[in-house]
Amino acid sequence: MVILNKIYTRTGDDGTTALGSGERRVKHDLRIDAYGTVDEVNSIIGIVRLHAKTELPAFEQRLALLQHDLFDLGADLATPESGEDLGYEPLRITKKQVESLEELIDEMNADLSTLRSFVLPGGTPLAVHLHHARTVTRRAERVVSALKEQESINHQALLYLNRLSDLLFVASRYANDKGESDVLWVAGHNR
Repeated sequence: MVILNKIYTRTGDDGTTALGSGERRVKHDLRIDAYGTVDEVNSIIGIVRLHAKTELPAFEQRLALLQHDLFDLGADLATPESGEDLGYEPLRITKKQVESLEELIDEMNADLSTLRSFVLPGGTPLAVHLHHARTVTRRAERVVSALKEQESINHQALLYLNRLSDLLFVASRYANDKGESDVLWVAGHNR
């Protein structure tokens, strides 16, 4: 259980922050950047939910579940895989969570028109916000991939981000009249 009685602690005033293991790291550490970027994705998903409430209410409920997964992902990334006994079982993203994203992608993609061009971020407000969430998710994925080069991470965390960005792309098309209102890229359009 999390108990937050006091929001400011002054422990980070020296430019460091604590990981789930208790270890302190500088705030610009790659691991901190990784779960900070996941937190940014979660905030954007909150904006997406505002638009989905009216445009795709059933999907809005799925987005709420994704926000919980993103907090799980943040906790996963905030706790290094050190092998030492932390006195508790660290929260880790599971294969089941990744597979849940794949199922939703397949479900939504089945209703979409065939894609014959790259898609520009555009269309409905919901679609545009989904594209924004997708691009920040891709950034989170890049940061986690870089972290993987330096430290051991839960591989499911990286898979989750990859599938989430795919889901957000498919959902953006779904929000554009199931792909019929997608804004398509025209190569060399302004030459």
